[in-house]
Amino acid sequence: MAQNIVIIDTGCANISSVKFALQRLGVQVTVSDDPATILASDKAFLPGVGSAQNAMASIANKGLIKTIQSLTQPTLGVCLGMQLMTAVSQETGLHSTDDIPCLNLIPGAVERMQVGDLRLPHMGWNTVNPNRNPLFAGINHGTHFYFVHSYAVPVYEHTLATCEYGMAFSAAIHKDNFYGVQFHPERSGDAGAHLLENFVRL
Repeated sequence: MAQNIVIIDTGCANISSVKFALQRLGVQVTVSDDPATILASDKAFLPGVGSAQNAMASIANKGLIKTIQSLTQPTLGVCLGMQLMTAVSQETGLHSTDDIPCLNLIPGAVERMQVGDLRLPHMGWNTVNPNRNPLFAGINHGTHFYFVHSYAVPVYEHTLATCEYGMAFSAAIHKDNFYGVQFHPERSGDAGAHLLENFVRL
């Protein structure tokens, strides 16, 4: 039976890359910012690029905050979408120093990475070490995924997978029906495709 899978159109994401990655797996998806369509989905994706401040403003302008917070189906945040699932982010705009309130789907805070002499953004392939969870079924410790980010969620009780780049950080987080990955599965080759398949099967 075909699933009803929706990519939430947050107005701040390169949605086409996620859509094409799913279509390559034979999964049909709908891109929508309509609350009724999103709520009726079997699975939802929450993508995002840019700053947390701009993304939350876009989501608020579309009237989608309450819709996303009320989801009970498996929902996967990708990159900034994962960060938006937390309570707050330090990733503000140019003229603000206050933390940005996020969707508060999973406890935690997004912080600027402290990586010493290494460059930011953390960009390129890096190894991920997952905990045991259906999202990472069949994905081994040390599997490479593709990252682009300067902010991260520290390792804590909701960490589902870890990565290191000058510091340990959460490569994936999870609480209840909400999952988030800091890396880009749609740009991570076979490993990313495997993870997307696992999510569709949840």
